[in-house]
Formats: sequence, structure tokens, C-alpha cells
Amino acid sequence: MRNKKNFILTTLTVAFISCFTYVISQTKPVIEPKAQDTLTKPNLIPMPTDSVFTDKGLKLKTYKKNAHASYYADRFNGKKTADGSRFSNSKYTAAHKKLPFGTRVKVTNEANGKFVIVKITDRGPFVRTREIDLSKRAFMEITKSKGAGAMKVTIETIIE
Repeated sequence: MRNKKNFILTTLTVAFISCFTYVISQTKPVIEPKAQDTLTKPNLIPMPTDSVFTDKGLKLKTYKKNAHASYYADRFNGKKTADGSRFSNSKYTAAHKKLPFGTRVKVTNEANGKFVIVKITDRGPFVRTREIDLSKRAFMEITKSKGAGAMKVTIETIIE
């Protein structure tokens, strides 16, 4: 009986800590941009924060149409990418076989026209038929069906 109570108590404690950690991880600190930052770095393209955004003012060059895109499995979270950074499925990043690290690309779902802008931080995908691996967050932003694992996209590089 005592072991059962300890088990229940431990389970409830772990559940409470997990929920608390999740809530804390979902809060975003509010950081006011400094006026001088926009003056000193005018060519930076902001990464998306919450949703798909417009591409007004971007210079784009089509890289590939009808490309197959997929997304990273959760098991890669926290692992080092080929450029040395840590991978996170909650960021807007991607893996590509040839594009240079740091390249920002606009990836548009051909089925619904939604797009995201991601930064190339890794090499892959290592499947011959796939052109780009998106982070899960970027993939889910533009997918037509949340249950899908791949889609056809247009890839455009952003010229800065």
C-alpha cells in the first residue's frame, strides 16, 4: 500500500512539474527594440515569430519549384546541426543539401499558397526524393493537413 501511495505521489509530482515547465517555456519575454538597432543593421530580414507573414520588400530568386519538403523528427531536438548550432523544432530552420549555411529561403506550399521564411542550418535531407527538411514549426505553419509528413513546395532564396 505504501509503494502504491509513493508511486501516485511521484506521478502527480512529475505531472505538476511537467505542466509548470511547459507553461514557463511558452511565455515569451517582451524585448523592446532599440532605435539604433534598425539604423545600424538595415539589411536584416526579421524571422517570423508566430505566423506566416508577407514578403513585401524581399528580393527573391526562385531556386526550385515542385520540390518535396518534409520535417525533422522530434528525436533531433537538442542535437548539433552541421553549422554547429543546436537544433530546435520550435524555430524556423531547415536542412538543405547544397545551399550555404545562413541562407534564408522562402518556402511556399504549392497546395495552399502559405509560406514561411527559414534559415539553412543543417545538411540533408538524406532521402533522394526530398529537397528540404523544415523544422516542425515551419512545416506545420504552411501544411494543408496537420497529419501530412511531406508536401510539394517552391523554394526561393532571399537576396540581401
